[in-house]
Amino acid sequence: MSSINRTQVRLTWLMAGWCTHPEWVTIRNGSLRKAVFPAGLAVIEHPDRGLVLFDTGYASRFFAASAGWPYRLYRMITPVRFEDADGAAAQVKERFGAEAADVGTIIVSHFHADHIGGMKDFPNARYHCFRSAYEAVRGKRGWSALRAGFLPELMPDDFEARSIMIGNTGEGSGQIKLPDGLPFAYGSDLFGDGSVVAVDVSGHAHGQMGIFVTTERGTFFLCADAAWSSRAIRERRPPHPAAGFIMSSRSDYLDRFDRLCRLHDARPDIRIVPSHCREADRLVNQEGDS
Repeated sequence: MSSINRTQVRLTWLMAGWCTHPEWVTIRNGSLRKAVFPAGLAVIEHPDRGLVLFDTGYASRFFAASAGWPYRLYRMITPVRFEDADGAAAQVKERFGAEAADVGTIIVSHFHADHIGGMKDFPNARYHCFRSAYEAVRGKRGWSALRAGFLPELMPDDFEARSIMIGNTGEGSGQIKLPDGLPFAYGSDLFGDGSVVAVDVSGHAHGQMGIFVTTERGTFFLCADAAWSSRAIRERRPPHPAAGFIMSSRSDYLDRFDRLCRLHDARPDIRIVPSHCREADRLVNQEGDS
C-alpha cells in the first residue's frame, strides 16, 4: 500500500482532563447515560523539531475563562474534570523530561476550548493551523464565541505573531497529492519532510485539521473531532441530529464522517484516532493490533 509519510516519528497519546455528556448525542442510537470524553492530545517526537504537540487539551484556566456569562454555559453543558497534574505542560515534563519552554511547535486542530486550553503554557511554541479555522473564531466574544465553542481568554495574546496559517482549499495552497485510494485527494506537508501531513476535516468546526503520521508501528490518522469515537466509525453510526447545534456545518460533518468510514474500510492498516475516543490510549500507546 502507498505510503503517506516519508519521515517516521514517535507518537504518544495523552489525556488532559475530561468532560461528560450524554452518549446518545455523539453516536446514533447511543445510550441515554452520560459518558466520559477524554480531552486527548498527541506528543510527536520529531527527528529535527523535537517535541511537537497536536492540541493541548484542557488547563486549569478553563474554569476562569468559562466563569462569566455566557461562557458558563459551556461547562454546564459539558461538565469538566481537570487537575493540574493532567495539564499538557505537566505531562510533557513528567513523561519526557522537557520544560514547556522547550516545546517549539503546536498543531491546532481547531479552536474549541478542550483543544486549546493549554496553549498559554508553552511560551515559545509556533502554532500551525488552517487559516479558515482561525478566521472562524477571530475577534469573537460573547454569544458568537460560545456558539463557536470558543473561549477567547484561552488564546495567547501573541497568537497571530507566532502562527503559521495554512490554506486548505484543495490543489494549490502549498498542498501535495496524496496516494490514490484515499478519501482525501490533497494534504499539506506541514514541515516539508513528509512527517506530518494535514487534511481538512471541517464540519465539527470550520477548518478543522486532521493529521497523518507514521511510526515504526504503522500509520495513524489523528482526526480530531471528525468523529467522537472509533466505534462510531467502525459501525458507521454518526451523531444524533441534535449534535448539529454545535457543528459549523452538519453537511460537511457527514461528508467527513463518511470519508473516515471509507478510509477505515479501504486502509485497515491506518489507525484512526478521534481526540475524545476512550480507545485512543490503546490505539496509540499499546502494542498489538487495533
